Amino acid sequence: MDSLFIFAATVAENQQETGNVVLDLARQFGVNWSSFIAQVVNFTLLTFVLYRFAFKPVLKTLSERQQKIAEGLQYAEEMKKKLSEAEKGKAETLKKASLEAQKLLNDANEKAKAQLDKNTQEASAKVEVILQKATEETERERQKMIKEVQVEISRLVVETTAKVLAKKLSEKDRQDFSSQATEELKALN
Repeated sequence: MDSLFIFAATVAENQQETGNVVLDLARQFGVNWSSFIAQVVNFTLLTFVLYRFAFKPVLKTLSERQQKIAEGLQYAEEMKKKLSEAEKGKAETLKKASLEAQKLLNDANEKAKAQLDKNTQEASAKVEVILQKATEETERERQKMIKEVQVEISRLVVETTAKVLAKKLSEKDRQDFSSQATEELKALN
């Protein structure tokens, strides 16, 4: 390519007229103007046809793809935002659920404690009732035993007295004494 420029420069120095130089140069290289113009027209038509039916649809497809990619990126950003919001909502929901669970656990503990206290009080009351009944029963048994002992003592006293008095008392005095002792025993019961 450099040799062509050198040759063109040499030819240009030798020629006097600039316009003639280009024409002479073209003739020296064997340029045929009619075929050159036909090739330019063919190139222009080919360029137009390629642009119209090949490049334009390709450019349109590229533009549509770029638009879809941009929409996809925008959608991805929106989804990131929604995901972030969903994660925040999830965290809040978990926090609320944890607080509610803790509250339920505290309520259950309080109810269990209250029930335990109630059961303890009921058990204490039942124990007191049982102790009171046992005390009453013991007192009744004691009173019964005391009466039985009194009756037994009275009987022994009467027998002893009767034996002692049998020797010295008359029959009438014995009967009076026995009647009186019987009435006293009945009074004790």
